[in-house]
Amino acid sequence: MSDARAALRSWGGLDARNTTLIEPADWLAGRERNQPVLAYGNGRSYGDSCLNDGGGLIVARRLDRILSFDTQSGVVLCEAGVLLDELLQLCVPAGWFPPVTPGTSLVTIGGALANDVHGKNHHRAGTFGRHVRSFELARSDGSLLTCTPTQNADLFAATIGGMGLTGLITRVELQLMPIASAEMLQEAIHFDGLDRFFEIAAASDATHDYTVAWVDSLASGGHFGRGVFFRANHAPASDAPPAKSGPTLPFPLKPPFPLINRLSLHAFNALYRAAQPRTPEPRRIAYRPFFYPLDRVRDWNRAYGPRGLRQFQCAVPMASAREAVEAMLRLTLRAGESSFLTVLKLFGDVPSPGMMSFPIPGATLTLDFPHRGERTLKLFADLDGIAIEAGGRVNPYKDARMSAATFEASFPHWRDFARHVDPAFSSSFWRRVTAA
Repeated sequence: MSDARAALRSWGGLDARNTTLIEPADWLAGRERNQPVLAYGNGRSYGDSCLNDGGGLIVARRLDRILSFDTQSGVVLCEAGVLLDELLQLCVPAGWFPPVTPGTSLVTIGGALANDVHGKNHHRAGTFGRHVRSFELARSDGSLLTCTPTQNADLFAATIGGMGLTGLITRVELQLMPIASAEMLQEAIHFDGLDRFFEIAAASDATHDYTVAWVDSLASGGHFGRGVFFRANHAPASDAPPAKSGPTLPFPLKPPFPLINRLSLHAFNALYRAAQPRTPEPRRIAYRPFFYPLDRVRDWNRAYGPRGLRQFQCAVPMASAREAVEAMLRLTLRAGESSFLTVLKLFGDVPSPGMMSFPIPGATLTLDFPHRGERTLKLFADLDGIAIEAGGRVNPYKDARMSAATFEASFPHWRDFARHVDPAFSSSFWRRVTAA
């Protein structure tokens, strides 16, 4: 164990205050159980769902072994602290790929399960949890449980998307999907407004495995809602030289103020749109730039300044999606805020096995901003209101400030889930949104 106080942060820049680091072996042996604990993977959650102020954080990255990989069936068994990036290095050369991946490869497999992450292919593959065959869960009563859809099924459902609150995930068995190459066939389609986005998205979800759009959050007037729609499938095998991913570069400084502002973002948006092809012919590209473009810049979150960033993500039903997305984008314009990563896509109706999974059929909008204190919190509260009024929900594992009322409206069944929470596990997020 370690009795050092950790200066850990979430990816959004929240500090882990008065936190004790605990080795998994110590906790599994029954030591260090005198305080609330939570597993901490690679710290890529944006908010405080990965933090446990005043308690203990089990250093889950220590559980970092890939235990077996069947190259014939694509079934991999690994410890929960293995990074998705480490799994990719093993499985892609063998012709296999994770069936669901988030927008960064630097998450742990246990974290992907605990947050039931989604990707650009939700309309086809659903969430990460759909492809988990089994996992091992250590509870604070000393039990070590194998969880599958039929064995300890209640805990299987509660742990997938359960934000690490049901116990310590120690190992995961995952079914991978076959691929013919390490490349993607990608098309980029410029669109001039939200109506056109929804037309392209509906058509593309029927023909492409992966779909997502970048929206110019600063475009107004006749340009409001413009953006670039990306759609792709895994590329077939080819004798041509493989496409290159490009090097990983460090973010060169720790600025004392946010580099993300309206002036810099206007320039970036113009350059980004101009850099995208004007014709939609498919292009072969390496898989990493398609799935993980920001992984190419190490510590890119430093650009948001010392107070970090706050990300907002919601999902709203299709019946109200068009109006809700427009209302949220116009609200950010009126507030004078600048969202660097404005992402819009459609979720399908593929159900998750997880009780607390975030996606619902409809549209999902992601915005992020430098944290500027009360003005940012006010904007996010107003965004919450639009999403909830539209019958939607706010994403817990991207959140750092939603109210208990917003959480209740997003997940009205959370008390059913709470019955499965391990009494020794807690998080800063959980205490905030369930406080009486």
